[in-house]
Amino acid sequence: MVSESASAATDAGGRGLPSVHAFQVDLRGIVDLLSHHLYSSPRVFVRELLQNAVDAITARRAVDPGSPAVVRILADGARVQVRDSGIGLTEDEVHRFLATIGRSSKRGALGGDAESVLELGRGDFLGRFGIGLLACFVVADEICVVTKSAVDADAPAVEWRGAADGHYDIRILAPEESPAEPGTIVTLKPRHGQEFWFQAPRVVELARDFGSLLPYETVLEDEAGYTYRITETPPVWDREYSSPGTRFEALAAYCQDTLGFAPLDIIELNIPLLGIKGAAYILPTAATTSEQGGHRVHIKGMLLTDQARGLLPDWAFFVRCVIDTDALRPTASREALYEDDRLAAVREALGNRVRDWLAGLAATDPPRLNRLLVVHYLGVKALARFDDDLFALTLPWLPFETTAGRLPLTAFADQHRVIHLTAGDEEFQQVSQIAAAVGLGVVNGGYTYDADLVRKLPRALPGVTVLDLDPETIAAHLDTVDTAEETVAGPLLATARRVLDALDCDVALRAYHPVTIPALLLDGREARHERARADAEAEAAADGDDLWAGILGALRTVGPRARLVLNHRSPLIQGLIELDDAELAATGIEAVYGQALLLSKRPIRSSESALLNRAFLGLLGFAVGRRQEPETEEED
Repeated sequence: MVSESASAATDAGGRGLPSVHAFQVDLRGIVDLLSHHLYSSPRVFVRELLQNAVDAITARRAVDPGSPAVVRILADGARVQVRDSGIGLTEDEVHRFLATIGRSSKRGALGGDAESVLELGRGDFLGRFGIGLLACFVVADEICVVTKSAVDADAPAVEWRGAADGHYDIRILAPEESPAEPGTIVTLKPRHGQEFWFQAPRVVELARDFGSLLPYETVLEDEAGYTYRITETPPVWDREYSSPGTRFEALAAYCQDTLGFAPLDIIELNIPLLGIKGAAYILPTAATTSEQGGHRVHIKGMLLTDQARGLLPDWAFFVRCVIDTDALRPTASREALYEDDRLAAVREALGNRVRDWLAGLAATDPPRLNRLLVVHYLGVKALARFDDDLFALTLPWLPFETTAGRLPLTAFADQHRVIHLTAGDEEFQQVSQIAAAVGLGVVNGGYTYDADLVRKLPRALPGVTVLDLDPETIAAHLDTVDTAEETVAGPLLATARRVLDALDCDVALRAYHPVTIPALLLDGREARHERARADAEAEAAADGDDLWAGILGALRTVGPRARLVLNHRSPLIQGLIELDDAELAATGIEAVYGQALLLSKRPIRSSESALLNRAFLGLLGFAVGRRQEPETEEED
C-alpha cells in the first residue's frame, strides 16, 4: 500500500516550486525477503548499483551512441555514491519507478516469494532500477537518488529520497541544485552495524570482483582523493600481444589473480554463435569427478557467480572456466544459472571446444598432450569412453596398469596380441606377478573407466583380442609336477585340503616362477560372489534375521571354489613337503594361505583373520619351543 501527501514550496523570491511528494511504503517485508531468502550476502548491493549504472548508460547509448560512458564511485566509510552518465529519469518516470517499488512491496499478492518480487521488476529498465535500489536497503538506512533525463532536455532534475522504514520523498530540484549533465547519482548511507561495507577498500574489492569486465569505464575515489581503476577493458582475452608466449603469460596471470592457481595449460574460448568469450584453464593438479564447479561466469560483463556448476560436461572436471556471455539466463537473485536449453547448448559447445583442443594436441603437439595426461589422464579417459576418434588419438599416451608395468595400451599390445582383463584390482593383484612370469598379458580393469576402454581396444588396434581373465587361464599356464614328485607331496596336500576345506578352498600343486612366491590364491568371480553371499548369510544369522539368512541360504550355489596353488619350485614348499611333523605342516599351510591371501589384497573374513592369528602364534610357539595348545572347554 502506497500513501501520498503533498506540500507547496517557494524559492527565495517567492516563486512557486513544484510540490514535494511524500510517500509511505511498507518495505520491511520485502527487505527481509531480499536479505534473508534471496541474496547470499549483503555484498550484492555493489553489484546492483553498478548494474543500474550500466543499464542507464546502455539505454542512453541506444538513443545517442556518442554519449559519454563512465561510472564514478565515491566511498568514504560514511557513504557510498555512484554517479553515471546514463539516460536519467524524468519526474514521470520516477513516479513510475516508485509505483514499481509499491507493487514490489505487496507481499501478499506475490505469495511471499522473493524470486517473484524480483521478477516483477526485471522486465523493463525502471523495474530493474527499482529492484536494484531495494537490494541496497540490505545495508543502507537511507538512499538518495538525484537524476536528470538525457532524453527530455526541458525536464527538471528530480531528487528521490527514501528510508528503510518505507518513507519516500520526491522533490523537483531548482536549476542551481541540478546536476550539470544528464545522468543519475545514487547515494547510500549505512544502516547501523553495516558501516564495514562502506569502507573504501571493501567497496574497491567488491566493485572489481563484480565489475572488472564491464564495458564502460568505472573508477572509484576514496576519502583521501585517491582514484582506483575498477574496469579492466578490454578483457585480457581481447587484447593484442606481441607473441603467443606473451599472450599465454597474460592469460595465465589472469587465472592466478581470479581463480587462485597457475594453470597447467589454457584453452581460449571464442564462440560467436553463443556470444561466449573467455578462457578454460587446466588445473595444475589431479582432480576427481566430485570436484566439479568453480567456474566464473559474467553476463554482459557483470559477474554472476564464481562458483557456477553445470557449465561443462561431467567428464571435464579438470577444467575451470572464466567466460563472459549474453547467452545464459541468470536466476532471479543473479547469483546462479538457470538449468535450461541455453545452458545445455553452452555446456555442449564448451565441451566440444575442450574435446577439439585435446584432439588438436594429439595430432600436432604430443609432448604437450603427454604433460597434460600425466596429471589428468582420468578426465581424458572419461571422454575417450564415448569418443572413438579421441580414444584412438590419445591411445599412445593414456596409461594403464599392466603386468608389464604402467604404460599405454599401444605399447602393451606390441608385446601381447591377446590381452586379458581382470574384473577388478583384487583379481589383478592376485595374478599379476605370476602372469608376468608365464608371459600372460593382463590389464587391471579395476580403475575408473579402464575396463570400458580396454574392451574398445580391438576397434582401435585391429588384430588385438581382449578376453576377460579366468583363473583357469592362469592355472593352465603353470607347469605341472611330475607324478612321482606329486606322490611325494601327497601327505602335505592331504593336510592342506583338511586345513583349507573349512575355508571353502581347494589345493593344487604346480611349478612356476618367481620362486619367492610359495603359493598363489586363485579366486574366480563366481567364487567371490559365493563368498560374499556366505558372509552376508552369516552376518544375518548373527543379527538374528532368520528370514534374510534363509533367503541368502537358498541362493547358495555349488560352483568353482577358490584354489591355493602351491609352488613346487619354492624352497618353503619343499621344506613343508619334507617335514615329518604333521601338526607343524598344518600350521605352515595356514601361514602360506595367509601370505597368499594378503598378496591378493582381497577383504579378509573373520575366519581368515582367526587363521592368520593362529598360524602366527603357532609358528612363534614352535620357534621358542612352546607350542600353542588348543583350547578345551572345561567340564561343568
